[in-house]
Amino acid sequence: MRMVNFFLSIFLAGIASGQSIERSNPEGMTQPTGYNHLVKAGNLMFIAGQVALDAEGGVVGEGNMTAQVRQVLENLKTVLASEGADFSNVVKINIFTTDIERFREAAEVRREYFGGHPPASTLVQIERLARPVFLVEIEAIAIAPE
Repeated sequence: MRMVNFFLSIFLAGIASGQSIERSNPEGMTQPTGYNHLVKAGNLMFIAGQVALDAEGGVVGEGNMTAQVRQVLENLKTVLASEGADFSNVVKINIFTTDIERFREAAEVRREYFGGHPPASTLVQIERLARPVFLVEIEAIAIAPE
């Protein structure tokens, strides 16, 4: 844990010492007002938690975990592509779900997107997400291609 804190401190010091920070909401995504889908610091990409919303803000797959996981991963794909990246650039994901067992049933969808490049991953079951209709939310950290 100390080593992680050490590296995080070095990273944050690099940002504080003048490394540029870019914030964006790529085309093909909802356009939120209170946050950005993507914050890029140097070559690190921090992708906000994605839920099962289409570009117009409509819910995809109400009550259907597999459909929601697919939409969430499509949203991640859109954000990654906005920087010329793909799922092989993702190094860490955090998954929040309201039902781990139902999420595990949708695991094949996740494999379709990550293929042979699975990232470090955390899976957490929570009581609810931002809206009761959401079953899963995934946030990611990726390294932008050079």
